[in-house]
Amino acid sequence: MSDWQPTACMLCECNCGVEVQLGGPDGRHLTKVRGDKAHPASKGYACEKPSRMDFYQNGPDRVRKPLRRRPDGSFEEIDWDTAVREVAECFAALREEHGGESIFYYGGGGQGNHMPAAYSRSTLAALGSRYRTNALAQEKTGEFWVSARMLGGSFTRADFENCEVGVFIGKNPWFSHGLPHARLTLRALAKDPERCMIVIDPRRSETAEMADIHLAVKPGTDAWLLAAMIAVLVQEDLLAGDWLAEHADGLEQVVPHFAAIDVARYCEACGVTEEQVREATRRIARAESAAIFEDLGVQMNRHSTLVSYLHRLLGFGTGNFAKKGAAYSPASLQPIASHTEPPGGKAATSPVTGSRIISGLIPCNVVPDEILTDHPKRFRGMIVESGNPAHSLADTARMREALSALDLLVVIDVAMTETARLADYVLPVATQFEKAEATFFNFEFPKNYFHLRHPLFDPPDGLFSEAELHSRLVEALGAMPEPAVKALRKAWDEGRPAFRARFFEFLQGEPGFFPMAPVVLYRAIGDKLPHGLKEGAVVWALAQIAAQRIPDSVRRAGFDVDGAELGDALFDAILESPRGMIFAVDDWEEGWKRVGTPNGRIQLALPDLLQEVDILDAGPPQETSAEFPFVLSAGERRSFTANTIFRTPEWRKKDPRGALRISPDDAERLGLADGGAVRVTTKRGSAVTVAEVSDRMRPGHVSLPNGMGVDFTSAQGGLERAGAAPNELTASEDRDRFAGTPWHKHVAARVEAVA
Repeated sequence: MSDWQPTACMLCECNCGVEVQLGGPDGRHLTKVRGDKAHPASKGYACEKPSRMDFYQNGPDRVRKPLRRRPDGSFEEIDWDTAVREVAECFAALREEHGGESIFYYGGGGQGNHMPAAYSRSTLAALGSRYRTNALAQEKTGEFWVSARMLGGSFTRADFENCEVGVFIGKNPWFSHGLPHARLTLRALAKDPERCMIVIDPRRSETAEMADIHLAVKPGTDAWLLAAMIAVLVQEDLLAGDWLAEHADGLEQVVPHFAAIDVARYCEACGVTEEQVREATRRIARAESAAIFEDLGVQMNRHSTLVSYLHRLLGFGTGNFAKKGAAYSPASLQPIASHTEPPGGKAATSPVTGSRIISGLIPCNVVPDEILTDHPKRFRGMIVESGNPAHSLADTARMREALSALDLLVVIDVAMTETARLADYVLPVATQFEKAEATFFNFEFPKNYFHLRHPLFDPPDGLFSEAELHSRLVEALGAMPEPAVKALRKAWDEGRPAFRARFFEFLQGEPGFFPMAPVVLYRAIGDKLPHGLKEGAVVWALAQIAAQRIPDSVRRAGFDVDGAELGDALFDAILESPRGMIFAVDDWEEGWKRVGTPNGRIQLALPDLLQEVDILDAGPPQETSAEFPFVLSAGERRSFTANTIFRTPEWRKKDPRGALRISPDDAERLGLADGGAVRVTTKRGSAVTVAEVSDRMRPGHVSLPNGMGVDFTSAQGGLERAGAAPNELTASEDRDRFAGTPWHKHVAARVEAVA
């Protein structure tokens, strides 16, 4: 067994630092895992899930050689030269006949697997591909869109470690994490009598159980609850008037929409007592600071974009931005939310459905509509990288139909996923522990960190990283700027000043160089970096950009360097920090510097969303029926659920079959016993699993866990499935009308006992 090696967990956005011991019969197993006390952000914290990471590294469904589909539908192994040549030729043929915009990309980084997001851009540029999406467009794009309009592109998180009041909307961080040291932070907040935790959730979640105030909202009515809370602020004169006058525009347009709201009627509509709503709102208003976090419980629900707007009105209306314990704009090495609204111009839209593109992402729910059509601009080819849309996107049956209708589907992944089984070519790559990898979910404050993870193993014979694969594809397409590669290799040996000068000379003087920069850097300097870190070549460019974009924050992190050398000093520190390093230190005033509106002020009035506020006055529509009387939450985070890179159910210590949670009253009425078989049916499909009778659920509300229903190879070598796949039950047309995000947390369903 080896000494402890530093790496990171890749099961949620926190990417906590961990230490692992390597062993097993071939020395390629993660035999022990513990939190890394020397990690600059997580500092030894880890939940129960990373202990099972060997199920990812050594899963039975690993693909080790390129695969090509035969005419009979089976796969055959081919060599890499053939695979790269044929894939490049097939995509080039599509480009020549239908244009590069007919080639669609799904990917850009799974949890902790983010380097492909950089290197894939070069392949897409070589193909002339314009359109892409990934899982963020199932969750965060409505929030991105609202943030961009109110703050000019700045994305916010919140300081729960120091807040007086913490508010969680549709979030259960006890299991979903999403904030530093989640369980320690929750315990500290809950135990302090001077502080207050407020949870908005239909279910009495583990976090709600700790809360001082649990607003047990009816499923899908969060917009009425938040509108009522803002109405209380307006009607009881609780707004931070002086602060808003100094920092925000549009209050006079916002106030009339809430001044006339009947708070009692809205509370009745959302199923929360008026007394509770007023108590929670007053507690936020009188606090020195309030931190608010919305997550998938509302972002995959009805009125999700409106909820993102109301959430920000609640926070900004009480003065909770750019101060300790409130919302902040983090310094990022590579911002994940880059959306800005064109001033007075037309927003980008998808080619067939005309759906709004936010942060460069087409809504996931419209992807089948962009393929299953005779529209001349339909998608005809697709690259899927580190993603599994045939399982993870809404309406699995229709998504499979769409993927099968493509002229060409190429999947780049570690394992034989549901999507890979539909592909024309499967291109296997190194795991996250067999290459240099990083996370770009850097949201800490005031000290923000970046972790370029060193590989724990060499890849198996014949496998390599996505960086190498995209470089080969670009070369096969004849798009690699070879003179730039040669010149930059030479310049690197001459010293950093020469290299910087040569790189920016190409950047400024060569049209088309910018999208090729990732693979050029990889070919130019990858093998010149310390052993195992060649995929980190693109980080050199990111470090230069960060040094120009946030120089004061970088210098406060201890880099006593000025001018052009700052970026190189940052890059070298990243390479030399196998446990991660602090790359930026902020003060609270930085928040205002990152507000990108023309006048540097928060814009409160968004007319289209204020119209949505007025529509709420008609009350919630009837969403269930005699045929489908339940509301199903399709994809609840639980103790042993995570993203589907864990394919075998053996990793789960609890709930291996993925039970349907149901209230005791509903279970008794339906004759359901705890552990008994149960069928859940929606307009899209039906699934059978076991029941878990839980007093955490309110009557009429049931839930299935995320991460279930994946196919895996059993010990006997056959293909099996564990649990119900939630997206067999969801519908692609059920989506937010602004951002296109799905209604996975609000699916009309029928529940029946199975003999």
